[in-house]
Amino acid sequence: MTEIDANIDALVPEWLTLPDIAEKLDVEVTRVRQLVKEGQLIAVRRGENRALHVPAAFIDGDKVVKGLTGLLTLLRDDGFTDEEMLEWLFTPDESLPGTPAQALSENRGTEVKRRAQALAV
Repeated sequence: MTEIDANIDALVPEWLTLPDIAEKLDVEVTRVRQLVKEGQLIAVRRGENRALHVPAAFIDGDKVVKGLTGLLTLLRDDGFTDEEMLEWLFTPDESLPGTPAQALSENRGTEVKRRAQALAV
């Protein structure tokens, strides 16, 4: 759980607090904290009170976006930090088109994963 750089913060269109996510997923906040600890979600400290926030794009209705956990694991294995993952996920990629985060939420995870694997080469 890192404190976020202002440039990366500006890339993410919307953030949710851990209690917001717990409500959407219909779980306890402790479960959301566990998802962050296990690397299934990325949480960063931001805002005046430095509360933990997760990009809203990581939540699809009442579940974590399909393919996100595997993608985060792949990027972590490639040596990416949380901030680098957020920057990559929310930076527009003309070849997708859109951002990798958008592509994931539109069920285009295979293409996103392929690009992530290419980063490791």
